[in-house]
Amino acid sequence: MEVGLIGAAQIARKRAYCRYSGYAVGAALLDESERIHVGCNVENASYGATLCAERSALARLVSEGGRRVRAVAVATQDGAPPCGICLQSLLEFCPDPDQVPVYLVDASGKSRNLTLGSLVPYGFRGRTERA
Repeated sequence: MEVGLIGAAQIARKRAYCRYSGYAVGAALLDESERIHVGCNVENASYGATLCAERSALARLVSEGGRRVRAVAVATQDGAPPCGICLQSLLEFCPDPDQVPVYLVDASGKSRNLTLGSLVPYGFRGRTERA
């Protein structure tokens, strides 16, 4: 599944609309039904209106009936991890972030395998998650 997820993120990266930064990002999420949902960054002249690839993929996952993220792949030029707001957004759909692999792949195809929990160890958890 890792290869298919990474490949989907790489394809999504090619579709990014990044005319301001020139930094294309593609993301692919695996849901609880083994479906892959992709997204890419969509920039805007009003920077606050820019949509990150990871949140784009999350919107697609939810709109297509998914509720859990089981794995994440993010494709960038340099293999960078998601930004803080994207990490927090992903955390919302991952009850056990230490069990959610995050594959970071660069333009040459080299990838690193981390977990969501390692990338956002102190992320905010909603009220239903508190003891």
